[in-house]
Amino acid sequence: VEEIEEPIVELKQGCTDPDANNYDESAEEDDGTCEYDEPDPILGCTDPTAENYNPDATVDDGSCEYAELESANLFITEAAEGSSNNKYIEVYNASDETVDLSSYAYPTVGNAPSEPGNYEYWNTFEEGASVASGDVYVICHGSSDDFILAECDETYTYMSNGDDGLCLVFGSEGNYEILDCVGDWNGDPGSGWDVAGVTAATKDHTLVRKSSVSTGNDGDWTTSAGTNADD
Repeated sequence: VEEIEEPIVELKQGCTDPDANNYDESAEEDDGTCEYDEPDPILGCTDPTAENYNPDATVDDGSCEYAELESANLFITEAAEGSSNNKYIEVYNASDETVDLSSYAYPTVGNAPSEPGNYEYWNTFEEGASVASGDVYVICHGSSDDFILAECDETYTYMSNGDDGLCLVFGSEGNYEILDCVGDWNGDPGSGWDVAGVTAATKDHTLVRKSSVSTGNDGDWTTSAGTNADD
């Protein structure tokens, strides 16, 4: 019996999607070459925390609208940058009520920020964090001395080495109010920022707010740092 070979049938290749720009109605097998028009961008507010957030928007057009911010009177009363990893920030609640910290954050920059004046890292407080009226909330490095850890409420690995600005803020990443700062987000100060006439005082020192201070610096670090011991 002679074996007869079946003829090889080659299917015509091409784009078989009728919605494609290069649809080939005679194509019998799709070869992955279909081409499509880019969809028109949808302009709108892309920030989910805004009142007019548009989930369908693909390009933010700067139209985001936010509710007016109403923060409690929280500010930084101590900032320590010591040897090894002995570093911490102490936040004081000067208001009359316990404050839920879920709407607060402590964004930072590392040395010279890529965009001067803007934070690089948005750091939120731990879930469920709060601070009672007249009490403090301490953020420290996880490898701090046991004496510091005993007072610490939460840990943060990337505490400042003296030249990394940190601010206490209220709000969201897209809409926030600066309550207080140690250093700034404007650029690398060198080893640290000068405070009260002390050169690079944010490094290898513990800064303690004067008892006469009753609120944060609203981001005006230069004025609050002062130039002499009387400031």
